[in-house]
Amino acid sequence: MEFGSSNFPIFTKNDDLDDVRRSVKFHPTIWGEYFLAYASTEISSVEKDELQKQKKMMRKVLNQTPDDSSHKLELIDAIQRLGVSYHFEEEIGKSLKCIYDIYSECSNKDNNVRSVALRFRLLRQQGYAISPDVFSKFTDKEGNFNEMMFENVEDLLDLYEAAHFGVDGDEILDKALEFSSSKLQFLLPIMTTSLSKQVKEALKIPILKSLTRLGAWKFIAAYQQHKSHNEILLNFAKLDFNIVQKMHQKELSLITRWWKDLNFTNKLSFARDRVAECYFWILGVYFEPQYQFERRILTKVLALISIMDDIYDIYGTLEDLQLFTRIVQRWDVNDLDQLPPYMGICYKAFLDVYLEMEAEVENGGESYLVQYTKEEMKKLTRAFLQEAEWVYSKYMPTMEEYTEVALVTTGHAMMATLSLIGVRNTVTKKDLEWITSKPLIVQASAIVCRFMDDIVGFGIEKKYTAVHCYMNQNGASKMDTFAQLREQVKKAWKDMNQECLEPTPVSMSILKPVVDLARVIHLLYADNDDYTNSQTNTRDYISCVLVEPLTT
Repeated sequence: MEFGSSNFPIFTKNDDLDDVRRSVKFHPTIWGEYFLAYASTEISSVEKDELQKQKKMMRKVLNQTPDDSSHKLELIDAIQRLGVSYHFEEEIGKSLKCIYDIYSECSNKDNNVRSVALRFRLLRQQGYAISPDVFSKFTDKEGNFNEMMFENVEDLLDLYEAAHFGVDGDEILDKALEFSSSKLQFLLPIMTTSLSKQVKEALKIPILKSLTRLGAWKFIAAYQQHKSHNEILLNFAKLDFNIVQKMHQKELSLITRWWKDLNFTNKLSFARDRVAECYFWILGVYFEPQYQFERRILTKVLALISIMDDIYDIYGTLEDLQLFTRIVQRWDVNDLDQLPPYMGICYKAFLDVYLEMEAEVENGGESYLVQYTKEEMKKLTRAFLQEAEWVYSKYMPTMEEYTEVALVTTGHAMMATLSLIGVRNTVTKKDLEWITSKPLIVQASAIVCRFMDDIVGFGIEKKYTAVHCYMNQNGASKMDTFAQLREQVKKAWKDMNQECLEPTPVSMSILKPVVDLARVIHLLYADNDDYTNSQTNTRDYISCVLVEPLTT
C-alpha cells in the first residue's frame, strides 16, 4: 500500500543510503562526561549513623500511631510519597492489613471524603480488592457526585487520586475521575500558588503513574509547607534522599565510564547518546540502595537496545539487518567477524553485558534466568526486523498485524523479564514461563508504551506507527485516531490495576517492575518524546533526582 506523508520517508533499496541516514539527526548527549566527576563520591559514617538514628525515631512514630485513626492513613501516605516506605515495608504492611480488616466498619460510618478516599487508595495500592461502592454516599439519586459534599480542593484531590485505581466495571470511579478532574480544572484560577502547583502536577501525573524518586523530590517541597507535617518524617526523608542520591551519582559515574570506553558517541554517531537518560529510566524501576547490580545491568541493556533500535530504524540496510538478526539468534561470539563494524561493536557490547550478568547470577545458582532474557532479546530483534521489512517493502500492516509486532518492539517484555534479576534468589522457572507468555499486565504495559510513543512520534518517526495503521484501516482522522489510542491506554492502566489486586498471578515483586516501566513511559511520552528530545523536561528531571541535593 502507498502512504503519502511528506514527513514519513519510506526507504527502498533504490534510495541513496547516505541520504536516508542523514535524514535523521539526534541532538548530542546533554550530560557527556559530567557524571564522571562523582567517581569518588562516598557516604560518610556520620550520614549513615544519623540516618539510622532518624529511622529509629520514625519507626517509633509509625508504631505508636493507632491503625484505626485518620492520622495513620495520612502518615502512611506521606511515608510512601516521600519515597521512604522501603524502610518500613513490614510495619506498613501490618498496619494496612489491620485497616483492611476493619475497612467495611470504618468506611460505612466515615463521611469524611478525604479519609474515605485515602483509605480506599492505600488499600488498592497494597493489592486489596476492596469495593468502590463506599463512594456512593457522596452521590445523589442519579448517581452523580454531589458537589455540596466536597468542602475544599483537598477533598477533590483525594477523590481524584483514588479514582485512578479503578478496574473495568468500577463505573463509580470513572464518574469520580471525570467529576474531580473537571472540578479541579475549574477551580485552578482561584487556588493559592502552592495549591495550584500541586493540583497541576497531579492532573499531569497522578500518584498511580508517578515515579518514586521524582515524586518524592516534588512532594518533599509540598509536604514541608503543610502546617500539619511531621518534622521527624520530613528530616528523615530529606536525609535519605540525599544519601541515596550520592549512591546513584557514583553508580552513574561508573556507567558513564563504561559508555565512554565503548566510544559509541564517535563510532555510532547516528544513534541516540542517552546513557544518563537510561539510568534515570531504570531508577523508575529499582531506586532502592540494595539494587545496585540490577541498576547497572538494566541500564546497560536499555542503552544498548536504544542503539539497536536506531540501527534497525534509521541506519542499517535490509541485508545488514537480516544478517544481524540471524546472528543474534545464534548468540555466538564467533560470528562477530561476519558483521559490519557498526553492528559488530554493538553486538560485542551486548555479549559482554550478558557475560557480566551471568557471572553474577550464576553465583546464586539461577543461571536459567539469563537464558530466558536471551530468548526475549532474540524475539525483540525478530520484531525489529519485521518492522524494517514492512518499511522496505512499503507494506502497510493492519492494526492487528502492527500491534502484535509493535508491542514486542517496545522492549517491555524483554525488560520485564530482565527485571527479575531483582528477585533472582526467589524467582522460579514457573515465574519466568509466566512473564514470557504475554500475560495481560506485560501486554498492558507495552500498550501504554507503544501507543503513547506512537502518538507523540506521529509525523516524526521514520517507520509506520499505530496512528498510520489505524487511520489507513478505518479511514479515521488523526484526532479520532489519537482519541481511540488514548482510550486503549486508559484501559491498559485499568488492566494493570486489576492484575495487581489479590489474588495475583505471581508475587507483587514481579508485577511491580512491569507497572513501573509504564510509569516511566507516562512521564517521558506524555506530551513529547522526552527521551529522544531530552534537552528540556528530562534534563530537569535528571537534575532534580541526580544532581541537586535537598537542603536539610
